[in-house]
Amino acid sequence: MKLMMGLAIWSAAALSAAGAWAQALPTAEPDMVGMSSERLDRIGTAFEAEVGRGELPGAVIMVARDGQLVYSAAVGELAPEADTAMVDDAIFRIYSMTKPLTSVAALILMEEGKLQLSDPVHKFLPEFEGLEVSAGDDAGQGAEPTDRPMTVQDLLRHTSGLAYGELTQNEAVKAAYAEAGAFNPDGMAFDARGLSGDEQVAGLGRAPLARQPGTQWEYSLSTDVLGRVVEKVSGQRLGDFLEERVFGPLQMEDSGFHVPENAATRLAEPFATDPGSQEPLPMIDVSQRPANDSGGAGAVSSAGDYLRFAQMLANDGELDGVRILSPTTVRLMASDHLGEIDPGAGPGQLLLGSPGYTFGLGVMVREDDGIASVPGAQGQFMWAGYGGTYFWVDPEYDLVTVFMSQRAGPSRAYYRRHVMQLVYQAITGEAPNESQEAALQ
Repeated sequence: MKLMMGLAIWSAAALSAAGAWAQALPTAEPDMVGMSSERLDRIGTAFEAEVGRGELPGAVIMVARDGQLVYSAAVGELAPEADTAMVDDAIFRIYSMTKPLTSVAALILMEEGKLQLSDPVHKFLPEFEGLEVSAGDDAGQGAEPTDRPMTVQDLLRHTSGLAYGELTQNEAVKAAYAEAGAFNPDGMAFDARGLSGDEQVAGLGRAPLARQPGTQWEYSLSTDVLGRVVEKVSGQRLGDFLEERVFGPLQMEDSGFHVPENAATRLAEPFATDPGSQEPLPMIDVSQRPANDSGGAGAVSSAGDYLRFAQMLANDGELDGVRILSPTTVRLMASDHLGEIDPGAGPGQLLLGSPGYTFGLGVMVREDDGIASVPGAQGQFMWAGYGGTYFWVDPEYDLVTVFMSQRAGPSRAYYRRHVMQLVYQAITGEAPNESQEAALQ
């Protein structure tokens, strides 16, 4: 290990001898998989500078190519108020990076023949039958019947007609969500952990939709409702299903919907206030098991855990001999599912402030090599979290990256672009193909 300005950067040799966090994936020297060690070091240097300016409390960054960990850095502080250094196995509130986990859970059930993407949601949640659509932006303007039922596919691709109370401009929907307890206008953003799953479904079933199902992409509570579908179909709580079918098999030991007491000292904490706006930056309390496992925003994980999940997707659904999904399902997940559907502001603008992206089943998907304002190739897929977390998989470059920080606020898109640019500039050649790998062994 070498230390630079308080930054811990681990070489591949040191990674092999380090703690459990380093065993996320096998390790390799960067030049063996077409990456430059010197250029990878720029990642840590750049983010240490952000820490030094007081813009970023801390982060853990892991980069894998050809299924092997080639770079890991722990930057800044784990808990700024306590002046505690960041650790590699820090646990983060991943907020919307819960969505790909829940989406995989639903796709597992699809593969088992227990649901179909075309199934109406009310088949599993009767409260969603006969929903109406708000006819205007103002409360009291009336509603109209849906043209067709909301489907499981709509939930996966955010075309359900649902919204987020924190984001929608439809006042009737916002008021109904507040009444249902799915949105607290005076409280914590994206936190409905006090509602039981049944209470959430009942409340949303009474609320109008923001728009007709299947007509527009709108980021929403869709994946929370998808989690309720997973529970009804599986007969298990969402967290228990994920533990049995994803976390356990993939050895994701620090992933779940709360942080147990014996791991609490590894929980990454944010600044008390945003360095720019000076507004408070509260984050959800994950010290206790919630009343419901929020499939859209409730999970916690570490960089090493999430790297294993992302690498499973990069490997067409398998990792270390454990198959979670079929290659055909992963391809379906990471394909365009919007087609001619109105993208609204667009997932790329929401996540990165960039054009060039569509949406698949629980992940954003790059449409072409160009257009987007960040590096990458067609088929690159990703998602991120409100609290400052981000991951992507690029099948063309055989690349997986996980960026974990506790930096909420409007700077999130900047840091996502920043880490992408720094990772891609470190690629200097192709990852070895199978025949090349065999020759090296």
